[in-house]
Amino acid sequence: MPSLLIADDHPLFRAALRQAASEAMSDLQVREAESLEGVLAALDATPDTDLILLDLHMPGNHGLAGLAAIRAQHPGVAVIVVSANDDPRVVRRALDHGAAGYLPKSSGLNELREAIRSVMACEQWLPASLRAAVSRAQSSSHDSALAARLASLSPQQFRVLALVAEGLLNKQIADRLDVQERTVKAHLSAIFERLGVRNRTQASVVLRELELSDPARQAL
Repeated sequence: MPSLLIADDHPLFRAALRQAASEAMSDLQVREAESLEGVLAALDATPDTDLILLDLHMPGNHGLAGLAAIRAQHPGVAVIVVSANDDPRVVRRALDHGAAGYLPKSSGLNELREAIRSVMACEQWLPASLRAAVSRAQSSSHDSALAARLASLSPQQFRVLALVAEGLLNKQIADRLDVQERTVKAHLSAIFERLGVRNRTQASVVLRELELSDPARQAL
């Protein structure tokens, strides 16, 4: 039975996505999460999840960092980014960081159903209104290199990196992950080498480069 995880912090929007997804595929198992922490916990509990509909600006997620975390920790799960941001350059970045599709929140339910069917069939999907603009948007060599470096991290190394970016010290990270402090130090050494950075501050900057402004907040 195919399985879908809807990741969005708005209950009404999750309900609409659930209804459309159920109409797109029969016998679809649908679960929900309202924060990035909930998404990662759900994937740890059910790693055979086939597809995620991921809001770029849900709690705990700031732009493309959540997508990068999912791709690093659960590379077998396909991700369709769902966002109010329809800037072709942002869409291009999401695809470069491993998204299988991109769905603006202004899309209709028919487009959502088409997106789910396409990605479940292992195809990349974009709405017709964005395809030409996204094809003209140039991939950033820096962004592509960043995606490759992040993808080289193990799931545990990415967790350590995320906690470093939150400002936690080695002992705090060890307590959070239930490991020895020397294990955290070993992970940090590997992270610095794979990301091509020298210290914690530079490592934190790598994740901050994935942050995006939220159009919904800009409108307030």
